[in-house]
Amino acid sequence: MSKMPNHVLESSPNAALNKSIINRFMDLPMPDGKCQAMYIWIDGTGENLRAKTRTLDFVPQKPEELPVWNYDGSSTYQAEGANSDTYLHPVAIYRDPFRRGNNKLVLCETFKYNNKPTETNKRNMCKKAMDSAADAIPWFGIEQEYTLLDMDLRPFGWPKNGFPGPQGPYYCGVGANKVYARDIVEAHYRACLYAGINISGSNAEVMPSQWEYQVGPCEGIDIGDQLWVSRFLLHRVAEEFGVVATLDPKPMPGDWNGAGAHTNFSTKAMREDNGIIEIEKAIDKLSRNHLRHIQAYDPNQGKDNERRLTGKHETSSIHDFSAGVANRGASIRIPRGVAEDKKGYLEDRRPSSNCDPYSVTEAIVRTCILDE
Repeated sequence: MSKMPNHVLESSPNAALNKSIINRFMDLPMPDGKCQAMYIWIDGTGENLRAKTRTLDFVPQKPEELPVWNYDGSSTYQAEGANSDTYLHPVAIYRDPFRRGNNKLVLCETFKYNNKPTETNKRNMCKKAMDSAADAIPWFGIEQEYTLLDMDLRPFGWPKNGFPGPQGPYYCGVGANKVYARDIVEAHYRACLYAGINISGSNAEVMPSQWEYQVGPCEGIDIGDQLWVSRFLLHRVAEEFGVVATLDPKPMPGDWNGAGAHTNFSTKAMREDNGIIEIEKAIDKLSRNHLRHIQAYDPNQGKDNERRLTGKHETSSIHDFSAGVANRGASIRIPRGVAEDKKGYLEDRRPSSNCDPYSVTEAIVRTCILDE
């Protein structure tokens, strides 16, 4: 592990641990037929992830093979203490890059004691919308921006009593005075690939200590599943380094870029010749449902995005809908290449970095495909 600034080492117990010791134990062979399955779920905040592990006597290949499990929902803001059992229904399986071997990560939906979805189980309704829209073959790609913080919750590597130089040299930057904690980014990238996430790229962002990675293209519900698991991997990797990864859409007030989750969307018709006609139809539908989408695009129904969508720092105003070719200040951007080819996809730049991808993609599908 690369050496970190002293203030991080002093304040982060995780960073102070000798990481080489655990390898002696992780290299121990697993008993035949045994598997550690880490169940992952979204808690009652709609933003944070929880996880716990159980031992299986078989190696699962499909989520249907896995047992339903439960947890204390009163400790995750999802139930009362007097009736706290909340249930985990496995929906997707990935390889575990931390334990490796036959061990698995298991993404789960959450259900209350009465078998109804918890309030933050947005996947349940999203899956129904995706099933209804399946004939359109919707593809999504999401650009997940995030910021790395030290244990004092200040951007990692920033001066304690001041600020770095103005934005300009940091985007896709190279060099120790421009880029911080690339180790975490590289480790996360490789962990996603190992797990089976369709991660398609990464880059340093405009604000120092801010990064982005892209997941997709994925069809239908897979984009939400894969993005949530990629977020789990991000938090888990950063934990190893004693650093905090935040998805706050405006972690630093002032003249600094916020963080979004730009969502690229297309249907089969958009990807075919003269698909630009279908793209323009979708944009028209989106223009007539702006408020509905703003409310779906962050977990606090637009309140988080109010800090970010100001019309400055490469954003549109939260109050107005706009669209344009190659315009990063618009609500919807048509990439230059798409306009020239007259087919492809559109980019919705409104979702916040802490959005629930199930809510975002469900809203897009219901507006653009299902006409609801």
